[in-house]
Amino acid sequence: MKLFWKLFCSMVVITALTCSLGGYVLIDQQFRTSLDREVSALYEENDLLRYALVRELELYPVAVDRNVLGDLFSKISITTGRGSVAFRVSDETGAAVAASGTLPMSAASLTSQLPEGQRGWELKNTGEDRVYLHAASPLSLDAGTFYLENCREVTELLTNRQSQYRSFFTLLLVLTAVVGVLSLAVTSVMLRPLSRLSTATRRIAEGKLDQRVPVTSDDELGHLSADFNAMAAQLEAQVQELKDAAQRQEDFIGSFAHEIKTPLTSIIGYADLLRSRPATPEQVLDSAGYIFSEGRRLEALSLKLMDLIVLEKQSFPLHLVPMDAFLQRVGGALRPALETSGIRLTIRADAAKIPLEADLMETVCLNLLDNARKAIDGSGTMILEGVAEETGYCIRVTDSGKGIPAAELTRITEAFYMVDKSRARAQGGAGLGLTVCQRIIKLHGGTMEFRSIEGKGTQVCVHLKGGTLA
Repeated sequence: MKLFWKLFCSMVVITALTCSLGGYVLIDQQFRTSLDREVSALYEENDLLRYALVRELELYPVAVDRNVLGDLFSKISITTGRGSVAFRVSDETGAAVAASGTLPMSAASLTSQLPEGQRGWELKNTGEDRVYLHAASPLSLDAGTFYLENCREVTELLTNRQSQYRSFFTLLLVLTAVVGVLSLAVTSVMLRPLSRLSTATRRIAEGKLDQRVPVTSDDELGHLSADFNAMAAQLEAQVQELKDAAQRQEDFIGSFAHEIKTPLTSIIGYADLLRSRPATPEQVLDSAGYIFSEGRRLEALSLKLMDLIVLEKQSFPLHLVPMDAFLQRVGGALRPALETSGIRLTIRADAAKIPLEADLMETVCLNLLDNARKAIDGSGTMILEGVAEETGYCIRVTDSGKGIPAAELTRITEAFYMVDKSRARAQGGAGLGLTVCQRIIKLHGGTMEFRSIEGKGTQVCVHLKGGTLA
């Protein structure tokens, strides 16, 4: 059963039961009050009759026997506002001794149950839908112990009670119907937030993660709605992150497939040329050179991809490295190649010992220097600096190349992203170098910062933490 119907039925049933119990108690209490009033009046009549009988006996000059007692009592008449009071005097066996008027019930049913010396009453149904209150009290005389009986009709009292029950039952039906209608409205209003939550949940299950529910109250349902909105927002953010990650992975795979297609095409083409056609030694040497260079490019691309995968899974021990000697060694390895290209390299480094994984950080420096070399057309200058900072050390590479457009600065560390794709591929680039550098620097707890002016040059700063001045 749905919660709506549970609440609706509970409200109707509780109302019906409460009203039924309350109505029954009120009607029954009213009936008992009226019955007690009738019993009191009946006893008052009985006392009045007793007084009259005793006074009559006191006025009689001689002792009376049973027969005289009957004639004497039969002549007594008591009248009240309801008319003459009928009474009967019976002996201990219930046999009538004297009577005035007619009592429609026998004495034995009541007098046989009375404790000795006590009076009592009973409700007696005499048939024809007539009900009487029948009272009896002991009367001790010289001739023995007798019982004085009288009665009052209370048929109307019971009829009124039955009428009240019928009226209350009708009223209860109407009240239950009204409560049912009101319960439908109240339950619908109370459960409307749950209905909205259910609808929003189904839509989220269908993939519509932007669903939210309005918070219209400060009760438990309002808090539940607010919690649902917070959960939905968090879920949407996480799913969006997963989508972005999946998109990046898809872009990565697509870019990698595109990158390896060119060297493979060249290798296959030149190999097929050597295999299928006669060639001069010069053509063989030329083809072998292309195959060799493209193979090296493919090898470098594969190694960089492996670097990306490995760097996601491993941590490396760090050792204190003298930065001045480290940077001199890195720059010295590239100096001859740079001088051949007409590029002058200047190295300046403050003495300090920084915790590094030397081989990985050398990869960072070589990538940054190689990117700077590729950015320079013809002759130019490059500066490799090491600057001690308050919180660590900064490795800075500055070039006088073509610079990077401001719109590209935020994307240059993405895998396979290249500012100038045709130029980068012509120079053997794959768009993975800065991504590898970013991962390595992150492993060291550092950051990488780019400053560039298009047409004037670029400066890359790698900020590392920790270490000591030498």
